[in-house]
Amino acid sequence: MADDSFSALLISNALIANLDTLGYEKMTAIQAQGLPHVLAGKDLIAKAKTGSGKTATFGLGLLNKINPRFFGVQAMVLCPTRELADQVGKELRKLARAIPNIKVVMLCGGKPFWPQKSSLEYGAHIVVGTPGRIQDHLDKETLNLEGLKTLVLDEADRMLDMGFVEQIHKIISKTPKTRQTLLFSATYPDTIEKMSRRIQQDPITVTVESEHQSEVIEQEFYLSNKRSRHKNLLALFEHYQPKTALVFCHTKIQCNEVAQFLRDKNIQALAIHGDLEQRDRDQILLRFANHSCSVLVATDVAARGLDIKSLEAVINFELPHDPEIYVHRIGRTGRAGEKGIALSLYTDSERIRVSGIESFQNRPAIVGDLNRLKRDANFFMQSPMVTIQLDAGRKAKIRPGDILGALTGDAGLSFSQIGKIDIFDRVSYFAVARDSLPPVLDYFTEGKVKGRTVRARRIG
Repeated sequence: MADDSFSALLISNALIANLDTLGYEKMTAIQAQGLPHVLAGKDLIAKAKTGSGKTATFGLGLLNKINPRFFGVQAMVLCPTRELADQVGKELRKLARAIPNIKVVMLCGGKPFWPQKSSLEYGAHIVVGTPGRIQDHLDKETLNLEGLKTLVLDEADRMLDMGFVEQIHKIISKTPKTRQTLLFSATYPDTIEKMSRRIQQDPITVTVESEHQSEVIEQEFYLSNKRSRHKNLLALFEHYQPKTALVFCHTKIQCNEVAQFLRDKNIQALAIHGDLEQRDRDQILLRFANHSCSVLVATDVAARGLDIKSLEAVINFELPHDPEIYVHRIGRTGRAGEKGIALSLYTDSERIRVSGIESFQNRPAIVGDLNRLKRDANFFMQSPMVTIQLDAGRKAKIRPGDILGALTGDAGLSFSQIGKIDIFDRVSYFAVARDSLPPVLDYFTEGKVKGRTVRARRIG
C-alpha cells in the first residue's frame, strides 16, 4: 500500500481521530499490508513478530464491523497466555474509545469464573481470552458465539506449542462458518499451515520481514562449554553492563538456576516460567515492566506477549533450535528507535544452530572472544525503582490519579520519583524511586488515598 496514513483506510472518522490522540502517526508495515484485506472482510494469515503493530491491525478491523446496539459477542481474540490477553484487551479498549458503549470482556484463567459470567450476562461486544477459560464458558453455556463476525488467533504458533490445538478446534466449532478468521503468528511451521487449511477460507498471506537491522540490534555470539555457561554469562553482564536484560533459557529448572546464580553475584534477577502461581507471574512481569527488577530469566512461552519498553539486552543462555525463535527473542530489544544488544552463548555441538541463524538472516554471525571481555569484580545490578502494593483497587474506585495525588501531596514525593501505576480489581501497584521507599511506607502507616486508609507493603 503506497499511502501509510490511516486516513487512507476505509474506517470511520471517529476511529481515525482517536488514533491521532493515541499517537498513531502512520501505519507500521503489518498494518499497511494487512489492514486493507482485514477491512475488506478477507481471511488473513499474518506472519509478524511482537511489537510490529499487529493488535491494531486486527483491532481496527474488528471494531469497524461492531454494531454497538447489538450486545452479543461479535468478535473474539484467542491468546496463548493471560499476560498477552491482558495486553490485547487494554489496547482494544484504547482503540474502542471512539465508539460509545463498546464492551470488552476478558475471559482468562487465574481469575474467578462467576464475575466473568455476570459480565457476559450484561452483554459483551468483544471477548479476549485464553482457550481453556473460553472453553469453560462454552461448556457451561455462559458464552454464546452465534453472532460472531470476527475470530482472531493471536500468536497461534505459541497456542499450538502449548497444546491448545484440540481446544481451539472445539471453540471454533461453536462459531458461524461465515465468520472472518484472522491468524497471527511470529513463526509459520507446518502445524500453522495445517490449521489454516482447516479453519480459513482463501486467506491472504502477509509477511513482515523479521530481520533485525545490524545498526539497531548488535548481535554477538560467544563460544562456551557447558560447564562454563554460568561463568560466561556473568562475563557478559560485567562487560556490557546493561541496565535491563532478558535472559532466555530452555527449561523451568534452568530458569531458576540461572536466576539464583545471578542473585548470588549481586545481579537482581527473577525467574518466570509455567510452574509459578498466576499471582506470582503477574507480580514478576509487573516489577520488570516498571523497572523494579533489572533482569528477567524466562522460557519462550513465559515471555510470550511481554511488552517491555527500553530493554537494553537480550541474552540467550542457550540458543533455540529454530532460528525464527531466535529472531523473535532478540526482537524485544532495539524498539521504538532505541538500540539494543543480543548476546548468545553456544557450545561446539550447537554450532549448527548458529549456522541456521546465519542462513535465516542471510548474513554472517559476529563471533566474539570471551577472553577479551572486560571483567569488573565490583559490578552489581540493582533496579532504580521498588514496587509498592496497596490493598485497594478498581472495586474501591481507586484511580491512578488518586495514588499520584497522595504521593505528590502529603507524602511529599516529586513526579520524577514515581513510576508506573497499575490498578487491578482489589489491589493497586506503583513504583517509586528506591531512595524514596522509607518516606512512602511511613506515609501509608497513617496516610490515606481518596479519603480511606489503605495498607501498603513492598513487593520483593
